Amino acid sequence: MSLAHLLLRQARQRADSPAILNGTALHATHGQWAARCAGMAARLRDAGLQPGDRVLIFARNHPRYLEALWGLWWAGVVAVPVNAKLHPREVEWIAADCGARWAFVTADVAPAPLAGIERQIDLESHEATALLAEAPDAFAVPVTERSLSDTAWLFYTSGTTGRPKGVMLTHRNLMTMGLGYHVDVDAVSRDDAIVYAAPISHGAGIYAIPHLMAGARHVVPASGGVDPAELFALGRAIGPLSLFAAPTIVGRLVDEAERQALSPDDCAQSFKTIVYGGAPMYVADIQRALRVMGPRFVQIYGQGETPMVGTFLSRADLADAAHPRYLQRIASVGVAQTPVRVRVADAEGRDMPLGEVGEIVVKGDSVMAGYWGNPEATAAAVKDGWLFTGDMGALDADGYLTLKDRSKDLIISGGSNVYPREVEEALLHAPGVAEVAVVGEPDAEWGENVVAFVVAQTGAALVESALDAHCLAHIARFKRPKRYVFVSALPKNNYGKVLKTELRARLHAG
Repeated sequence: MSLAHLLLRQARQRADSPAILNGTALHATHGQWAARCAGMAARLRDAGLQPGDRVLIFARNHPRYLEALWGLWWAGVVAVPVNAKLHPREVEWIAADCGARWAFVTADVAPAPLAGIERQIDLESHEATALLAEAPDAFAVPVTERSLSDTAWLFYTSGTTGRPKGVMLTHRNLMTMGLGYHVDVDAVSRDDAIVYAAPISHGAGIYAIPHLMAGARHVVPASGGVDPAELFALGRAIGPLSLFAAPTIVGRLVDEAERQALSPDDCAQSFKTIVYGGAPMYVADIQRALRVMGPRFVQIYGQGETPMVGTFLSRADLADAAHPRYLQRIASVGVAQTPVRVRVADAEGRDMPLGEVGEIVVKGDSVMAGYWGNPEATAAAVKDGWLFTGDMGALDADGYLTLKDRSKDLIISGGSNVYPREVEEALLHAPGVAEVAVVGEPDAEWGENVVAFVVAQTGAALVESALDAHCLAHIARFKRPKRYVFVSALPKNNYGKVLKTELRARLHAG
């Protein structure tokens, strides 16, 4: 079975229902979407592409992005969506690594030919229009049969510490994610609409799968990205939107709601469900989001190696302010999603006692098949079916998982473990602090010192002694920063994650 069968099913049942929108304009019905993908699959076969071949998609968010994805799957080809903000040289490395010979692009992202690519097709060109011309009878072009264990999506990790690795996500992995979304994350109906503001090449695009399962609408904003005012207006025009958003995007939406002086009921006219993840959401930030926009948030924790599947913190948990452990729960990433088991383990893979910190490990049908062409890395990451995530956390008696940090971010000062997130949570409650990131700095006496990079709120004047006093009032003395570095902004990657490797490099450079 292939992910393309999901589209075929909708085309059979609801051919005339709206499927893809470009802003408020209809781009394709389910029947048109299927006919274009069927036509594309037939032409790919005629051009010599074989099942299992890899094809890059290096493009900004575009309505044809979704058609290209499902057209590749209809043909049995492996899709390799890559971050549109990568440098072309980085993309060429990925193409060479996975042996891709074709690429779908948009000219703004790839204005010049990519080295090593035999055929490069601009999604906005006449060539793409011809390739996606509707088959006279979509049902006459069979979906290429693929095993559920065959790779569908080759997802390259961000590569912040060296070359990225190609995560092999199978049809089973992604089907599991889609079904789990309906059980745990959100109930989806055919009247719903998911908007692709975050990159389709990553988590936002993966969420196309559960929404296609339900026959919902898929909306690419006219801007192709995150314009909060545009998203609020778009939701009001076509009905409340669902979306996946990194915490930085959530913050921008909340800012816009406040700028427009919108009530939670007003926000409900624009947004049904906002799923957040991909980076830490601090307690103060989610409390503000709930206060301003109301109960329309769900948190997920996962990795590319178990795509969007790990734990979830439900809308009900986030709204249950009367629960005696409410603050602890909204500081967590919730409980295991239905398709997986989640444990916290020591270095030998043995369970840690409740409340103690260890490495988070995940097992289930969402766990990747492995890293492309890298059996050593696969063996290090997946042991006896358990994915060792590299993230540190602790489980409570009710099964709620609280993230601490990546194992490499742990600070050991004077023989004591300091988890940067705990220090960051404390500092974010200090008056005048907008953002903070905590890292370790080598020290001859203590091993490492705790250093906080702090961004002030607009108009605020931060004083180191006041921050120090605040920390001493909220966390153990040994955890407080030994020094504070005041900066105008924190370095982040394209998905809103703070680049702590860059902060450490700044310290090393003095």
